[in-house]
Amino acid sequence: MKTSLVIMAAGIGSRFGGGVKQLSPVGPNGEIIMDYSIHDAIQAGFNKIIFILRPDIEEDFMEVIGNRIEKICSESGVEVDYAFQMLENIPMGYEIPEGRTKPWGTGLAVLSCRAMVHEPFCVINADDYYGKGAFQAVHDYLVNYDPSRPMDFCMAGFILGNTLSDHGSVTRGLCKVDEDGNLTEVVETHDILKTADGAEADGKKLDVKSHVSMNFWGFTPEYFEILEKGYKAFWEDIAAGKSDPLNAEYLIPIHIGDLLKKKAVSVKVLETKDKWFGVTYKEDQPVVVEAFRKLIADGVYHENLFEDLK
Repeated sequence: MKTSLVIMAAGIGSRFGGGVKQLSPVGPNGEIIMDYSIHDAIQAGFNKIIFILRPDIEEDFMEVIGNRIEKICSESGVEVDYAFQMLENIPMGYEIPEGRTKPWGTGLAVLSCRAMVHEPFCVINADDYYGKGAFQAVHDYLVNYDPSRPMDFCMAGFILGNTLSDHGSVTRGLCKVDEDGNLTEVVETHDILKTADGAEADGKKLDVKSHVSMNFWGFTPEYFEILEKGYKAFWEDIAAGKSDPLNAEYLIPIHIGDLLKKKAVSVKVLETKDKWFGVTYKEDQPVVVEAFRKLIADGVYHENLFEDLK
């Protein structure tokens, strides 16, 4: 079965101190985190890749990764396409609030590629390293997609303690999972700090062994329809004064959480023990460089990354 990987690469990290953090080199030959995600996805069996960009970073993106990845993917029989997330992508009948500059969130990012995706697909962040296990687990779930159950989704479930930064706070979707491994609740939680004995947010201790969402989702193509309905409801709330027009964001974890409350979807949590890492802060970069150096030394990756796919 055909499966797509959707990479959300539109963001420029304000906390990174300028520059497009997704394009920062971390591998021995100038590879970026996306290179490793693309490698792991192709190895797992994904055969189409869609990058979600902003128009203003397209030129840099193509120079650093797009042109090169297109060639690598072509050799592996993998399609590549591009979608663009823009502030102007709003429902008819509404106007962009004066002073709004922030993108509309991950929900709109995924909606931006609706016309290109007609098969089960996976969504990831561009600047997160997830590990091989997550790609294999989600791919295997998607290829067993049952068309009679189009609202059965999945999520790579990471362990909170494996996803923290030593250099500042992070945002994670804290999850509750039932005894059958199904997601029952996801709460987008900001300002999670690593502490000497665990983690906390707003002064409250968190269980570092609990599951978190890292925006690694597996969806059926039917998800687009309810995602679009949710986006229209998001705008209705802005128009009614229920949401801040300058800062409100349409986020996938929040949308999924609402759907779970209504029992409109199911989400299987596919646990991965892989250690997440990413470049949230400038200080994270040398740590990530060293982490990839160790993965190569341990034989997880070749120094010439895509060599084993030929």
